[in-house]
Amino acid sequence: MQHDEVIWQVIRHNHCSFMAKITTGIFCRNPYNVTGICNRSSCPLANSRYATIRDHEGIFYLYMKTIERSHMPNKLWERVKLPRNYEKALEIIDKHMMYWPKFLVHKTKQRLTKMTQIRIRMRKLALKTREKIMTTPRKEKKREARREEKAEKAAVLDKSIEKELLERLKRGVYGDIYNFPVKEYNKVLDMDGLQAASEDEEEPEIEYVEGYEELEEEDDMEDFGGLAIEEAGEDDDNVGMEEEEEETVGIARKRERKDSALALRKLEKDEPEAKSKKKARVLVEVEHEDMDERQTAVQ
Repeated sequence: MQHDEVIWQVIRHNHCSFMAKITTGIFCRNPYNVTGICNRSSCPLANSRYATIRDHEGIFYLYMKTIERSHMPNKLWERVKLPRNYEKALEIIDKHMMYWPKFLVHKTKQRLTKMTQIRIRMRKLALKTREKIMTTPRKEKKREARREEKAEKAAVLDKSIEKELLERLKRGVYGDIYNFPVKEYNKVLDMDGLQAASEDEEEPEIEYVEGYEELEEEDDMEDFGGLAIEEAGEDDDNVGMEEEEEETVGIARKRERKDSALALRKLEKDEPEAKSKKKARVLVEVEHEDMDERQTAVQ
C-alpha cells in the first residue's frame, strides 16, 4: 500500500531528484507538478490523488491520478483532451473533478489560464516581425578575406598570361607547333571580325535634293571666278571683251557640270562598293578659246 506521509518524509528530508534549491526558494522539476513548487500539497509523488495540465504540440490535456491505479504504473495517469475554447475547457475540468479537493481544482484551472495566456502571447510574437542578429566568427571572416585576395591575384595572372600568349601568337613565335585552345582561338577570331567590320563600315550615301545642282553651280562660279579675273588681268588689251567672254565661258561650264553630274550618278549606280570605300573624284576641264580668234571674230 502507498503511504503518502512516509513518501513525503523521505523525499523532503533525505533525497529527491526533482528538487531544485535556490536562494529564492525550493522548486520542483517534475513535469507533472501543478505549481512547480516543492511542498506537501503540490508534490505529485507524495499525493495518491493528483491532477495537472500538460501541453503536447499545442494541445492541452488534463492528467488525473487515482489510488486505484497505483498497482499499474503504466496506467497510473488518465489523460483527457481539452478543447481550444477556454470556457469549454473549464467546463470539462469541473465535470471530471467534481468531488476532488478544492485546492487541486483551483490550481488546475489556474495552470490552464497561464498556459492559455502563454499560447496567445506566442502567436502574437510569431506574427510580429523581429530583427534577428546573426554573428559570424572571426576565423570565417579572415578565411573569406584570404580567399578573395587569392581569387583576385589568380584573375590578374590569368589575364596577363592570356595577353602575353595572344601577343606571341600574333608575332608568330610558336609557328605551327603550338596547339591552339579552341575557346581562346574563337574569341580572338570574333574580336578581329568585329574590328574589321567597324573599319569597313560603309560611308553614308549622298542624297540629291532639289536645288542641289544650283548650289553646286554657285560654288563653282565662286571657285572659277578667280581664274577669270587672273586671265583678265593678264590680257590688258582685251578689257572691253570680258563680259562677252564670261557669258560664253559660263555656258560652257554649265554644260560641263551637267555632264559631270550625270557621269557621277552613273558611276554611283555602277560601282556602289567602290563608292563606299573611296569617293569618286570628278575632274572638270575648262576649254578656253584662243583670244586672237575671238578678237578676229569680233572685228
